[in-house]
Amino acid sequence: MKYKSMKFLTKRRIEAVIFLLVLFGIFGFLGSYMGAPNMLNTIMQTAYDLLIHTVFYIMGITVLTGALSKLLIEFGVVRLLEYLLKPFMKPLFHLPGVAALGGIMTFLSDNPAIIALAKDKNFSHYFKKYQLVSLTNFGTAFGMGFVVIVFMAGLGHIQAAIVGLVGAVIGGIVSTRLMQYFTLKAYPNMKEDIVSEGSAENISFKSEGSLFLRVLNSILDGGKVGVDLGLQIIPGVLIISTFVMMITFAPETGVYTGKAYEGVPILPYLADKIHWVFEWLFGFQNTKLIAFPITSLGAVGAALGLVPKFKAAGLLDGNAVAVFTAIGMCWSGFLSTHTAMLDSLGYRNLTSKAIISHTIGGLFAGIVAHFLYLLFCLIF
Repeated sequence: MKYKSMKFLTKRRIEAVIFLLVLFGIFGFLGSYMGAPNMLNTIMQTAYDLLIHTVFYIMGITVLTGALSKLLIEFGVVRLLEYLLKPFMKPLFHLPGVAALGGIMTFLSDNPAIIALAKDKNFSHYFKKYQLVSLTNFGTAFGMGFVVIVFMAGLGHIQAAIVGLVGAVIGGIVSTRLMQYFTLKAYPNMKEDIVSEGSAENISFKSEGSLFLRVLNSILDGGKVGVDLGLQIIPGVLIISTFVMMITFAPETGVYTGKAYEGVPILPYLADKIHWVFEWLFGFQNTKLIAFPITSLGAVGAALGLVPKFKAAGLLDGNAVAVFTAIGMCWSGFLSTHTAMLDSLGYRNLTSKAIISHTIGGLFAGIVAHFLYLLFCLIF
């Protein structure tokens, strides 16, 4: 027992030393170029500017979309969409028709919405076990989709955002079917295993009260959900976006002054080495744009925080918006949610397969969005 305790303490000390070396290595490198006072001031100024001009803007969108989403649920629009989309679930995603409800709910809110449905016996009993597991990838492919599209539309790129939505759907198909393939390859017996039976009733959304109260309650409840979602993206935007920007943008004058959005352009330097890959696959004319897909892996809200800077720098065009929408929706922070989602379903051991499948799906989403946008420009 004492030996195990000493071994654990030694391991923790080694981790602490490695962490400090990495931490001081990163900030020491940035500080050697920027100067320590300028670096610290830039971190604070960038985080503050993102909070005031980006986070609150996104929060405004999430509150409005949250209220609208709740109204769509309350007055049966979601059920109508589910009915219309049901016929496409089996041929496209190899999922039962009721899965359409999960896709719509995550599109209107965020990735974890699929878990609440997956745990409902009245919903899950339609699925075989391998299909239920693949809901993690299916739901993630549409997470925060409504917010992303409204955000891009607010920048004047509604057509490109719709093209990106199509790319995200195709990426979701690739990701979901790959996850099903990998799951069955690892556990062939899951092909016939059925999730425990639920009742014969369909999933329902109860509506009570007068028309006025239903509208009022839907708006207020949906708005509260939007506030919660807006608060949840603050850490991602302030921490991840600040760091990504500091390794993406150099000072405009070439001199470090401690202003917001100054940094050492490490990411573009590395991307320039294989710039032809991003230009051919995604149509990116500037390697700084690769910061959006990378940030989306952790949090799509944080990735959206980069877009106003790209627009101010003159880097944002219709193609970039289409690719950003597709990848932003399809990846939407799956690295930070897949483990928790699969763990809640009881299949944590399949996390690596889910991540591989969704990485490939997201790349497909971006590539398809790029070429679809080129086709759109040729036609229109």
